[in-house]
This record gives sequence, structure tokens and C-alpha cells, in this order.
Amino acid sequence: MSKKTILSAAFVMCVLISAGSVSAAEGYPVFDFEQKTVRLNSGYDMPILGLGMFALSDSQAENSTYWALKAGFRLIDTARIYGNETGVGRGLRRAISEGIVTREEVFITTKMWTSDFGNGDAAVDASLSRLGVDYIDLMILHHSQPSNDVQAYQAMERAVAKGKLRSIGLSNFYEPEDFDRLVNQTTIRPALLQNETHPYHQSGVMKDHIARYGTVMESWFPLGGRGNTQTLFNDPTISSIAAAHGKSSAQVIIRWHLQAGNICIPGSSNEQHIIEDHDVWDFELSGEEMAEMTALERDRRFADY
Repeated sequence: MSKKTILSAAFVMCVLISAGSVSAAEGYPVFDFEQKTVRLNSGYDMPILGLGMFALSDSQAENSTYWALKAGFRLIDTARIYGNETGVGRGLRRAISEGIVTREEVFITTKMWTSDFGNGDAAVDASLSRLGVDYIDLMILHHSQPSNDVQAYQAMERAVAKGKLRSIGLSNFYEPEDFDRLVNQTTIRPALLQNETHPYHQSGVMKDHIARYGTVMESWFPLGGRGNTQTLFNDPTISSIAAAHGKSSAQVIIRWHLQAGNICIPGSSNEQHIIEDHDVWDFELSGEEMAEMTALERDRRFADY
């Protein structure tokens, strides 16, 4: 598929989603901006904006989880390899104890690391224990690993049957053939695919492909990732749109993700940044602005994993 075709498809999808015209029948999961959720193919509603815990220490993750829930976030994304599931659990219980949220109001995502794929049942139980919860809303395989990722996914399927997991998905599957390889050998369709996605790498091919399964795209590195955020924040198109709305570049990028149909999980250990990242519900990008953002596609990833 040519870059021009990718841009064209991404533009059409962005405009349709922004206008509220993409129906579930057409395959694309529909974002409910009133409830700030999307209905997954598993039947559960997932918040479309959350906070990511990548690169945070256990204590930072505790504080960030607490601050995020206090600011209004209802989605927290962590992973076994981050080493901070315990901190997330502490932050969650702290918010619950203060009456900020109930467990049922918070959507917890974690990921099974590749070295655990050979013993997925134990990996699920270990994450439950570290988080200190009775169930995990979403667990995803952290990377494609053809040698045993099907085995690991089947372990997650067993955990769904036992009520330990509610939804399951994938991360870092960048080729349609690789995605289909796993889907064709398993039973439960992935509810979500989490890939590096941002204005310079918009994941158009994979978004179009997974739509046939009712699978939603979630963006990691939604702001470019640590060390690259300023590249996006200082992009003339993004900074110009931000100035027009009286918002920050970060807020414009987050709003673009949501209107483009990407669940967005920026990460931060700064309380004020966390509050700012949630303050994206009082403005909307126009069709023209969405087209300008779509035109930034460069098929450029900032990470190599």
C-alpha cells in the first residue's frame, strides 16, 4: 500500500470518527465522547483516555495512579516488565480509601512479558497478586513472539473463562499477517492492539486491518515518548492548532488521538502534567484541523521495539 493510500484512508477515518459517522457495523469501534468510553468487542466499556506507567518507579507509579484518578482518569496502564504493578495497586487502594473511585469504576490494564509466555497461567496470577485486585480489566501480550505467543494467549483465554481477566489483547504487532497468525490459532478475538502511534506514525494500515475484528487501537508513545515529545510539541502545525484553541501541544495531540479513534495513554510522574493531560474535553478539533494533523504522517517510529 502506498503512503498516499495510507494517508487517504487515515484522513477518511479521522473525518468520519470526528463527525460521529463511523458505525459499529462498519467495523470501527465507536468512541462515546459523552461517557468517554468505547465498547470493546468483549462487551466491556473501556475509557478512551488513561495514564501510562512506562518508566516510572514503584513509588512514582503509586503517586501517578492516585493523582490520575483524582484528576478524573479512569484508565491506568501498567505492565509486569515496568516493575510497578505493586505501586499501581497501592495508588488504586489509596484512591478507593478516600472515596475518589470504586474498583469497578477503574479500568486496569497490564501486560504479560515475553519471558513469561511459557507459563502464562502463573503470569496472570502473579499480576493479580502484585496489583492486589480480584480481576484485571485487560491483559495484553507485550510483544509478538511467534515461538510461544499463541500458548501465552491461550493462557489468557483460560483466565477469561475463570473470571480473572475481562478482556485480552495484543501489543507490538505491526504486520497484518502477524496479527492474523495469532488470531487464526486462538478463540477470543483481541479486544485491543497497543502499538506506537502518534502524529508521525499513525498506524493507518493496522487500524484498518484490525477493524474487521472489532479491535480498537491504543497508542503508546502518544506524545512521541520520552526524549521525543518536544519534536511533536514544536511541530509548526501542532503548535499553531494549539495556539488557536488556547491549549498546549500535548492537549492537541491527545485530542487528535481521541477524535482519530485511538485510545490514548500519555505517561507522567508530574501531577500538574497529569491534570493538564486530562483537560481535553472542552474543545474539539475541526475537520480541517484533523486533516492537517493527518497530513503529518511520516511513517516514522521513535522506538525500535
